Amino acid sequence: MSRRAPTLEDVAREAGVSRATVSRVVNGIRNVDPQIQELVRRAIERTGYAPNRAARSLVTRRTETVALVVSGAGDTSDAGQNAFAARVFADPFFGRVVGGIVGFLRPRSLHPVLMFAESAEAREEVLTYLRQGRADGALVVSTHADDPLPALLADARLPAVLFARPSRPVPLSYVDLAHRDGAHLAAEHLLARGCRRLGTISGPLDVAASQERLAGFRDTLARHGHPYVPVAEGGFTLDSGITAMADLLDRHPETDGVFAANDLMAQGACQVLRERGRRVPEDVAVVGFDDSSIAVTCRPPLTTVRQPVEEMAARMARLLDEHIDGVRTDPTAVVFEPELVVRASA
Repeated sequence: MSRRAPTLEDVAREAGVSRATVSRVVNGIRNVDPQIQELVRRAIERTGYAPNRAARSLVTRRTETVALVVSGAGDTSDAGQNAFAARVFADPFFGRVVGGIVGFLRPRSLHPVLMFAESAEAREEVLTYLRQGRADGALVVSTHADDPLPALLADARLPAVLFARPSRPVPLSYVDLAHRDGAHLAAEHLLARGCRRLGTISGPLDVAASQERLAGFRDTLARHGHPYVPVAEGGFTLDSGITAMADLLDRHPETDGVFAANDLMAQGACQVLRERGRRVPEDVAVVGFDDSSIAVTCRPPLTTVRQPVEEMAARMARLLDEHIDGVRTDPTAVVFEPELVVRASA
């Protein structure tokens, strides 16, 4: 004979409180004394009680899921969509975003649902999913400056928070980094090392963060009397960093310092420099951006500008939670500060 599943009454009896108090704790109602909450949580652990999710959502009006949407523009064929997903999963940046989001959601029994929105049809699926109440809101990581999804979410008055400031202003909360300040740190460090013939590998120039990093690097060098900075555009991938570094060296063989707009491209730059017989950092100093795991495994380890991606993603999830609960009603911008991490490449 199977054992009876524990009930709210069992938890109340174990905790020595009323059934109504247990119900308020289980349903996340905020006006419960923290000591009572802890008492009930311990009773839940001892009894093994598992809340009925369907019943709980009737009370809280929450599904306890959020959509994690990776949005962009690209080839809408099956092959193109598969390639888009493959690029996302291959990028260590996305893994850090997911880690930060899950780190916030999981202790609160909230769960992300991954969705891709790289086409008009996929964007409509996201909007329908949210309108139907199948997720409480959306966390959006956009990969394209012309992405229409943020405006569509704002027009539909759906709860959403963006990773990175949108290129076109919309009344949605977002988290971002002071990208120009990060590029300024990279430029000042290279100049302080004595580099005078500097070049940069930018990210895709249809991405706002790439534009900001390039502008910050150029502005800082201009203030130090450098009117022209050679640029090779990359795509935030290892292969694009290899191609861009080779292009820079072909056009400007005298280059003695390089700022790459992310660590993957900086790793590609170091690879090309080794193949061309240039020592890093003795002949050419290299600075990356992100402070991802690649910065440590690269040879030599990368000097890089740290972007606290996990903390940014966790704040993004917290903002969405506050919007869903009605604690925060107005759009909010949270901008994090970069930090230079000095290692062996510069």
